[in-house]
Amino acid sequence: MTVVARPGRFARDLRDWRTRRRFSQLDLAIRADTTQRHLSFLEQGRSRPGRAIVVRLAESLELPLRERNELLLAAGYAPVYAESSLDAPELGPVREALDRILEGHMPYPAVVVRPYGELVAANPAFGVLAEGAAPALLEPPVNVLRLALHPDGMARRVENLAEWGRHITGSLRDQGRRGPDPRLAELVDELDGYLPDVESPEDHLGFAVPLRLRAPEGELRLITTLTSFATAVDVTLSELRLEAFLPADETTAAILRGRS
Repeated sequence: MTVVARPGRFARDLRDWRTRRRFSQLDLAIRADTTQRHLSFLEQGRSRPGRAIVVRLAESLELPLRERNELLLAAGYAPVYAESSLDAPELGPVREALDRILEGHMPYPAVVVRPYGELVAANPAFGVLAEGAAPALLEPPVNVLRLALHPDGMARRVENLAEWGRHITGSLRDQGRRGPDPRLAELVDELDGYLPDVESPEDHLGFAVPLRLRAPEGELRLITTLTSFATAVDVTLSELRLEAFLPADETTAAILRGRS
């Protein structure tokens, strides 16, 4: 009599992640320093994974730290990566470093955000982005994505809202394709509802889609950079993103310097 094991949560999650990453079993086995046969047994629920192989598979799949912990839990192991509160003493040096970066980026806007656009910190130049927004959108916790695209937020001042906004939602969709996230999908649907249709592609700098923002002094043209803690081993720290706005022309730079 042959007994076929019913795949458990770990087996299903492993197979789902491998499929999303578009790896064959052989590809993932080589990456994780195991055999295709062993990986096949794991995906069928015929073998119980050891803790070390779960960690190697999660790393090979390039999962975010939160999802690595989830894969460990699915396999019956305790999480490896801590999740500290932002105000925890051990993250004190990180907070100080972020404050220095935000201050050093003046007179240009910069923000630190958590997943789903939650604002953690901003420098004083953030005011050029938020000015004129409805008070409700500026009540903590501020969602910078909603602030950017909501009709009562920055959207009323953005000259290229359709193009710039769909660049934002497109990036969020790319992020969602890397892993199931109903909350992110719901946010993207909301943000899409704020955007007009794109009639025709606009000319831009060629290397980035600029934000063209009306201000009392004239039009600001800004490009953004995103920075993350690539070597973080704490879930909270790994999910922080620093978004820094840079002037795309000298007129914008002069206006922002004048404001400071």
